[in-house]
Amino acid sequence: MADPQRILVVSVFHPELVRGGAQQAAYELFLGLREAGLKASFLASCEPGVAPALFKPGAVVTGFDGRPDEYLLLSDSFEYDWYRNLNPRAIAWFAEFLKDLRPEVVHFHHFMTMGLDLFLMARRILPEARLVLTLHEFMGICKAGGQMVRLSDGTLCQRASPVRCHQCFPDVSPEMFQLRQDWIRHAFSALDGFIAPTRFVRQRYLEWGLPPEALHVVSNPQQDYSRQDFRVPFAQPARIGPANRFAFFGQLLDNKGLSVLFDALELYAAQHEEPISLDINGTNLHYATEGFRTRFERFLEQAHRLEPRVRVRLQGAYAMADLPARMARTDWVIVPSTWWEIFGLVVSEAFMFRKPPIVSNIGGIGERVRHDQDGLLFEVGDPASLARTLHRCVSDAGLHARLAAASPGVPPVAEIVAAHRRIYAGDAAPDSTASPFLHLHPAAAERS
Repeated sequence: MADPQRILVVSVFHPELVRGGAQQAAYELFLGLREAGLKASFLASCEPGVAPALFKPGAVVTGFDGRPDEYLLLSDSFEYDWYRNLNPRAIAWFAEFLKDLRPEVVHFHHFMTMGLDLFLMARRILPEARLVLTLHEFMGICKAGGQMVRLSDGTLCQRASPVRCHQCFPDVSPEMFQLRQDWIRHAFSALDGFIAPTRFVRQRYLEWGLPPEALHVVSNPQQDYSRQDFRVPFAQPARIGPANRFAFFGQLLDNKGLSVLFDALELYAAQHEEPISLDINGTNLHYATEGFRTRFERFLEQAHRLEPRVRVRLQGAYAMADLPARMARTDWVIVPSTWWEIFGLVVSEAFMFRKPPIVSNIGGIGERVRHDQDGLLFEVGDPASLARTLHRCVSDAGLHARLAAASPGVPPVAEIVAAHRRIYAGDAAPDSTASPFLHLHPAAAERS
């Protein structure tokens, strides 16, 4: 088809209401499409618990903050077991919104909080449009929050099946899991294409049964905030001394691996003399389990025990405009996730500021970081492995400078937008000048 000009990007939440990688990537793409001169619109879901004051009597789709082409889908009836939207008015409003907008492409960046029903409605209202889904997690495969972590013992799950899923949810029969899978596949059949941010994600969904010819790999878009003209509160002095400042950036949730990091700091303080510091940048602790919240709060209360070898500081929430100042106060970025991270936007942020990432050797983040070239990998879930890595960072002279110099940065958003436009047009041939983090699968090259 001809290069589509009218694009609707559908996101779970707006990144200015709820921080998260999926919504940030969706919004960055929306801005990039507009910068490319396309008629792009952005529709983000919003639940009552996020911003109750934004819910208006009778309205389901509303404008957002007076911004042109930005809208909210007010969702109050999402059913998490079957990913259904139980409010028929919401689906009807979405249908009318599509009729008014008439996009040539609807690019979904999630279905959580919105419902798989929207895929089917979009296909019904727009039979000629291209419908695309970016796979930001494994919710299509896994009922356990799309994490593919076994609820019985916390081990990583390699594949899903009705029986294996029943083991995580003993009250749900294998037959019901088969029906659930059939429903998800039916909804996915309304889509023309799928985008995986890493090869790892593509392979996992290929094994689940998505057609290879429809499944592409394209990096999540991300502006290079190291080149933005943000005002840093004060001039940062030149770094003197060892590169011993570590930082965590992200959501304060169980699967982000902070428990592993806390244990690693305990081991480090008991075994090594070189002083280090850790800044914790993030929020959304209220979304974590009660057990993790207790562990997090207790560790911070007792962190003074680790001084002077380990100093821990909670820096709290941050906006993208805060990144230059916060990155200026660190040398290394730790990503200790304990689930199959899809992409890890924080890895992009580390690369753009030339702060070598230290990441679990798992999933998309393990794919993106080249061990001992532009970052370091450690054994997922292993505090001892992480403690040894932290010590290497402060005792191996020249390591930080070497890894920082090799940082690949982030590909220009315009490059990512161009890759999406090829998929929108049904012509996903890869660009021979694509950056190392802009990949389209080999089948696309064979078709071109």
